[in-house]
Amino acid sequence: MTVTPIWPRLVAQHHELDPAPEALGELRSSAAVADDPHQLRQRMADDGYLFLPGFLGRDAVMEARRSVTDRLAAEGLTDPSRPADLAVAPADSTLTFKPDLAHDNAPLHELLYGSRMLDFYQRLLGGAIRHYDYTWMRAVAPGRGTAPHGDVVFMGRGTHNVYTAWVPLGDADFTLGGLMVLEGSHRRGQIVDDYALRDVDTYCQNTDGEDDLSRFNGTLSRDPVRLREEFGGRWLTTEFRAGDLLTFSIYLVHASLDNRSDRIRLSSDSRYQLASEPVDDRWIGEAPVAHGPDAKRGLIC
Repeated sequence: MTVTPIWPRLVAQHHELDPAPEALGELRSSAAVADDPHQLRQRMADDGYLFLPGFLGRDAVMEARRSVTDRLAAEGLTDPSRPADLAVAPADSTLTFKPDLAHDNAPLHELLYGSRMLDFYQRLLGGAIRHYDYTWMRAVAPGRGTAPHGDVVFMGRGTHNVYTAWVPLGDADFTLGGLMVLEGSHRRGQIVDDYALRDVDTYCQNTDGEDDLSRFNGTLSRDPVRLREEFGGRWLTTEFRAGDLLTFSIYLVHASLDNRSDRIRLSSDSRYQLASEPVDDRWIGEAPVAHGPDAKRGLIC
């Protein structure tokens, strides 16, 4: 007998998600097939994601978390009256993205780029792999989460056979908020045949002022409820625990729940691909150019 979950109030982009069974669901666990390359590849093709609860080990994640919360506390970015490891946000915090937290951070690099993670992606991809040198560190203060988007428009200049690893650095219940993915969106024509052809670092070099291309920031919608109604499928999420790994295709539409707690939500994004395939050069080297001036490309529009 199938039991329909009773959802609490979930909010993304200040919109309350529809809790109906056809609109909201749980991520499917692939923990039982984590060592089976064939099953992993089939599930990735089918679902566009793999959710592996506990895969990374709680102790390793909490060590990496402490390295991050200690830095935040030393910079005065957490409430000094509360323990640093809780990462309680000051009332005026506007933190969202803080990639320098990954610089010279041995526990975090071992977690994301050590043998556990690299062996997994080698099984999944079936060959020698490489990771991007840039680590996306999220330190999200209470407030609005990340709007719906796909990663391809930010890192599509090399192979599109690239996979994101989203790692919560600590437990993330529904109040703190975690990632959510839009079921089946990696196969939709609007994504594969249209959105995926765009690039946030291109601009029109033959026009004056701003236009749709030069303003494009990758966001698909500020209303995840309406986007789901347009695309179909369900928003899929769960309450995450330290040690969980969620990995997905760069075509998969995803977003995050709003942070309705008093703490900073900590997570990382890292990327992996076959070493034999072309790589997006914005994200490699000792000091990747990322979305800086050197990444821009002019187009004749």
